[in-house]
Amino acid sequence: MEIKKSEKASLENKRLLFVEIGMVVALGAVLFAFEFSSKDKKASALDAGPQEIIEEEMVPITQETPPPPPEAPQIPILSDQIDIVEDDIKIEDNILNLEDDASMGVQILDYVEEVKEEVVEEEAIPFQLVEEKPSFMGGGPNAFTKWVNEHLEYPEIAKENGLQGRVMLQFTVGNDGKVSNVKVLRGVDPALDKEAVRVVSMSPNWTPGKQRDRAVKVTYTFPVIFQLR
Repeated sequence: MEIKKSEKASLENKRLLFVEIGMVVALGAVLFAFEFSSKDKKASALDAGPQEIIEEEMVPITQETPPPPPEAPQIPILSDQIDIVEDDIKIEDNILNLEDDASMGVQILDYVEEVKEEVVEEEAIPFQLVEEKPSFMGGGPNAFTKWVNEHLEYPEIAKENGLQGRVMLQFTVGNDGKVSNVKVLRGVDPALDKEAVRVVSMSPNWTPGKQRDRAVKVTYTFPVIFQLR
């Protein structure tokens, strides 16, 4: 027995209706999902509280003013007007006439540089070579030795240390008889050397020596003896 389906019981006719209902449901679900997510964003923005608005500081732009241009030189104004001034100044005629000076007998001399005479220092002659030897106070060869021994003062420091000996001196008797250039050739002790130089330097004037009947400088080598007694 063949079973027959009625047209009312068949669902093929309602297939399109079910598809439309399904699309409407799906679209509603999508819209609901978008609306729910937008509400969450608004709620989170409200919970965050008021946000601080930072204002950017505006820095004014400064421009350096250029220096003013230099002033242009003023051009002198030339005038065509000429003022005539009377010349009442009297000028004395005092012009120097060289021809008149020549007639007066003025003589112009050439400049001559002054020449200084060169002073040649005469060298002292050794005592052994001089023709006429100097003499001390008109005495003999030992007169100066006696005078030195009378004026010597033995240094106390030399006495305490037992110092004695011969100090060799050199000095010059000038052509004027004065004693100069006293120096020690061979010393014993600074104290004894100083005393020997002191006594000989204070010597009175001598009678100068002569060479060819002319007073000359004479060099002496003289010993000063210090001896303890």
